[in-house]
Amino acid sequence: MLYLIGLGLDLKDISLKAVEALTKCSKVYLEIYTTALPYKKAALEKLIGKKVTIAVRETVENNSKEFVKEAKKKNVALLVYGDPLAATTHISLLQEAKKLKVPVKVLHNSSVFSAISETGLQLYKFGKTTSIPKWQKDYKPTSFFRTIEENLSIGAHSLVLVDIGLNIEEALHELNEASQGKISNIIVCSRLGTDEQYIVYSTLKELLKNKKIQLQVKEPFCFIIPAPLHFTEAEFLELF
Repeated sequence: MLYLIGLGLDLKDISLKAVEALTKCSKVYLEIYTTALPYKKAALEKLIGKKVTIAVRETVENNSKEFVKEAKKKNVALLVYGDPLAATTHISLLQEAKKLKVPVKVLHNSSVFSAISETGLQLYKFGKTTSIPKWQKDYKPTSFFRTIEENLSIGAHSLVLVDIGLNIEEALHELNEASQGKISNIIVCSRLGTDEQYIVYSTLKELLKNKKIQLQVKEPFCFIIPAPLHFTEAEFLELF
C-alpha cells in the first residue's frame, strides 16, 4: 500500500487518520524539494514516532516506477507539505500506482490554496497559479509574469508560489524585473497557518526597499497579485 499523506501547514496539522496510517508503514519518506518546511524534520519524527527518509526529486519524479514498486511489497508513506495532490508530480505517482495495480490511499490536508483566504480575497476570483523559479546566471525565465497578465486581463487575482531557496529580496527583485515595473500592489503571505503567520499588503516598490518587512518574511512564503478588488476585499486588506 502506498500512502500519500498531506502534512498541512504546521507541525501539528497532521491528521489522526494519517498518524494511524503511519503506524502500519515500514518506510516513511518526506518530500521537501517543492517547498520549505516551517519546522525541522526531527520535530516531525518525534511527533509521529517514525524515522523519516528524505525523498529527493530524482527518486519521486525520475524514478517514480521504482518508488511505487516498493509499495507493492510493503506499506510505504510519502509525506508532503500541505496537500499531497496540490503538486502535479504527486498526481503522477497516483497514476503510476494505478498502472502497477498498487493500492493507494490519499490523506488530504490544508494547503496554501485555501489558507490564502485569510487575506480576505475571495477564492473564486483567483485565476491560474504560477511560480517564480530561482534564476540562474544564464537562465532567467519570465513566463510567470505572462500568467499574471492573463489573470489581470480577466479580473482575476494571481497566486504566485516561490521556488524553494529563493529569499524574499531575490523573489521581489525577480518579480519587479520580469514585470518591468508594471506591478503596483502586492500581498506577501509568510508561513500561513502557523503561529508565525505574517501577511503584508503594500506596493512592490515599497517592499523592495523596506528591509524591516523583508526580515519578517520566512519560508515558505508566496505572493498574491490582486486584480481590481471588491469593496469587501479592499476593506479587509486595509487591516494589513
